Amino acid sequence: MDSSATHRAPWHKQVAHRVFLTDTAVLFAVAILGAVLRFGADAEATTNGPLSVSYWTFGATLAVGWSVALQAYRTRDSRVLGDGVEEYRRIVRASVTFFGLVAIASLVFKIDSSRGYLAITFPLGLLGLIVVRRVWRSWLNRQRQRGAMITNALVIGGMRSAEDITRHLGNSPQSGVRVTGVWVPDRATSLCEWLPIPDAFVPVMGTERNLDAALSVAEAELVIVTDTEHLGHAGLKELTWELEGLDVDLLVSPNVVDVSGSRIQLSRVGKMPFLNVDKPTYGDAATWPKQIFDRAGAAALILMLSPVLLAAALAVKMTSRGPVFYHQERIGKDGEPFGMIKFRSMHPDADARLASLLSEQGESVGPLAKLKNDPRITRVGGFLRRYSLDELPQLFNVLFGTMSLVGPRPQRQFEVDLYDHVAHRRLRVLPGMTGLWQVSGRSDLTWEEAIQLDTYYVENWSLTADVAILWRTMKAVLASDGAY
Repeated sequence: MDSSATHRAPWHKQVAHRVFLTDTAVLFAVAILGAVLRFGADAEATTNGPLSVSYWTFGATLAVGWSVALQAYRTRDSRVLGDGVEEYRRIVRASVTFFGLVAIASLVFKIDSSRGYLAITFPLGLLGLIVVRRVWRSWLNRQRQRGAMITNALVIGGMRSAEDITRHLGNSPQSGVRVTGVWVPDRATSLCEWLPIPDAFVPVMGTERNLDAALSVAEAELVIVTDTEHLGHAGLKELTWELEGLDVDLLVSPNVVDVSGSRIQLSRVGKMPFLNVDKPTYGDAATWPKQIFDRAGAAALILMLSPVLLAAALAVKMTSRGPVFYHQERIGKDGEPFGMIKFRSMHPDADARLASLLSEQGESVGPLAKLKNDPRITRVGGFLRRYSLDELPQLFNVLFGTMSLVGPRPQRQFEVDLYDHVAHRRLRVLPGMTGLWQVSGRSDLTWEEAIQLDTYYVENWSLTADVAILWRTMKAVLASDGAY
C-alpha cells in the first residue's frame, strides 16, 4: 500500500509538545517554590547522605524525573488529551508512582531529603498539573467546537453500526473525531451512496474500492472497526498488516455503550482477546468513603456558608409572606420517600397555580416541566434561584443521610411512576444536590437525555467523578447558565 495515501494532521504533535512544555514549566516552578517555602529564598540547604546536593539541584532533578514519569504513563497521548477522566487518572498514577520511586531511591542511596519539602512539592505539583491540563482541555474543546483539530475517521463495518457511531461522534465534538467515510468490504455499493444522516455527507464505499482507496476518499487518520464480520475470517489481522507503515490509528468498537473505561479490561481466553466488562459500580456509592465524603463535605459547607444561609433566610422572611423553607416529598434511594427542603422562592400558592400556568404556555405537568418567566417566583426567589442558593438547605438532607452531594436529582412520585426498567436504576443510589445531567445542560435537556445521563452516573459511579461534577457545578452556578 502507498504510505502516502493518508497522513497524520500535524496538530497532534503540536499539542503534545505544548503540553510537555507547560507540564515541565509547572514542575520546575513547583520545585523552586517548594524550596523557597521550606527553606527560604536565600537558604543553601542540602540533602543529607552520601549524595548531598542543594535543594535547587534536587528540585530540578525531581522535576525532570516527574516529567519523564508523565511521559512514561502516556499522559500526553492524543487519545486521552481533551476528553474523559483517563487523562487525570494517568497523571495521578504517574505522580504517585514517581514519588514512591523517590522514596525507595532515598532509602537505597541513603539520601535524607526533607519530608516537608516533598510534602509541599507533591500536592502543589499535582494540583498545578491538573489545572494546566484543564486549561489545555478547555482550549482544545473550543478549537474542536470551531471544527479545528479534528481527526477524520473511516468506519469499517455494517451500515447500522456505522450510522450509530457517526451520529454519536457528531453529537460529541469534544471527542475530536469525525466520521468522513464508511467502507463495507463485502457489500456492493454505488459510487454516489451516502450515509442517511442529516447535516452530514459521509460517503459509503464497498467492493468497488479497496482499503487504500477508501482511506484516500475519507482522508482518514483513524480507522474504526465496528464489527469483524464484514472483514471475513482473520480480516482484522490482515487489516493491521495493511495499515502497517501508515500513520493511521486503529480502533475496534466493542459496541458497548454507557460503560466507563474504568469498568472495561482486556482479557485473553484461549489466545483470543475479549473485553471484560465489570459489573455496575452503584454498590460502591453506598460504602463508607462516599458517606464520609458526603457528610463531612456537607458539614464543612454548612459552616462555611452559614452567613449566606442566614442572610438568605432573613431575605425570604422579610420580603414575602409564608414560611422560610419549602418542604416537598421526593423519592429517594430504593424508592423511599423523604422530605426535601429548600429556601422558599415562590409565593405560597405556587403549587396550586402550576397546572393552569403551564397550560397557558402550551405545556402540561410532566417530568422536568418548568415555566420560563414564572410569575410565581418572588423577587428574592429569582435571585436565589439564579445562583442556586435556594438549594443550600439540602445540605442538611445530606448531613442526615437522605441525600448525597452528587447523585441523580430526586423526583416526585408522579415522575417516578413514569419510569421504565432503565430509569428505575436511578433509584439504586442516594439522590443528589447536583448530578451529571445538571452540569450537562441543566434545564435545556430532554427527559430522555436526563435519564440517560443519570443512569450512566449510577452505573459508573466513582469518587473521582463526584469531585469532577462538584467542580463543574460550581462553574455552572457562577455562570448562572441554563437555570430558570
